[in-house]
Amino acid sequence: MPTKNPSKSQNKPQNKLLSKNAKSTKQSNRYGEKQIQNFTAQKDLELWQNTAPNDYIIKITLPEFCCLCPRSGYPDFATLRLEYIPDKWLVELKAIKLYINSFMSRHISHEASINEIYSTLKSKLKPKWIKLTAEFNPRGNVHTTIEVRSDLVVPKKPKFQKA
Repeated sequence: MPTKNPSKSQNKPQNKLLSKNAKSTKQSNRYGEKQIQNFTAQKDLELWQNTAPNDYIIKITLPEFCCLCPRSGYPDFATLRLEYIPDKWLVELKAIKLYINSFMSRHISHEASINEIYSTLKSKLKPKWIKLTAEFNPRGNVHTTIEVRSDLVVPKKPKFQKA
């Protein structure tokens, strides 16, 4: 009596539904990829009303920021630290995650990306105070930190006075 070759039966999908789902996943983007690709800050950055009467600081850490170097195309990774004192609006956490992830496929410099994120959040939230810090992973033995804040005061250059 012939016996089945166990290696042949192991190659067949055990569940037709799993096999079908695997094929459809390969053919189209996963739902997270679609959300990130279609995300625009103007329409998708969800805000919630601040109902707390006190002034308080919200601190959000986003350790997986990524953008592409506009010169080389290599990925640049950073940890972002957002701090703000809300006025009337709060940023919804999933929305900020998607917004940050939308930079993954963009060729943009460290400085431009962080200033764009800062400006967008400042204009949408209209906070009493806001600070965004980005610590980029070292590349070529260079570690870059960028900080943008609403209370930054640039000292004026003194005018030259004749004696």
